[in-house]
Amino acid sequence: MGMKSKIALGAVVGIVIIGAASANSGDSDGGSGDKGASASAERRSGGTKPDGASDAKPAEDKGTEKASQAERFKAFVQKNGTPQEKDAVAHVTKVQGADEQNDILDAADIYTDFTGGLMGEGTAPAKLLTSAFADWKQSDNGLVTVYDADGELLGTGNF
Repeated sequence: MGMKSKIALGAVVGIVIIGAASANSGDSDGGSGDKGASASAERRSGGTKPDGASDAKPAEDKGTEKASQAERFKAFVQKNGTPQEKDAVAHVTKVQGADEQNDILDAADIYTDFTGGLMGEGTAPAKLLTSAFADWKQSDNGLVTVYDADGELLGTGNF
């Protein structure tokens, strides 16, 4: 085995080891006990975070803490939406990703009970749903995607 082959083999083995180590370091169910310790410390300190900020929800969210994202979205549209948006939001079955925003690359999904994909009845209401979602949530770089009952794409929009 030549010197170049040994170096190449060593590099490949090193990359594999580094890849395996980095993949294991992101385990959400394993890892260090620090997460649990800091969470229990926050609970003991009365809901304040280490930087002194309060963990309390804003006043408008207190009544909807237990409501799902879809229920909160529907309530917003029922209160602030147009009649067409209110009709469209009645078909929403699930909303995902609305709470996790970082203004870098935000993505949310709206699932509906429409059928037929892009050629079906849900494409026009999907545009209304993306517009209503943009009124509900704001992001510097957000994309909301609307799906039908079979998981087929109905439409997308920025928020």
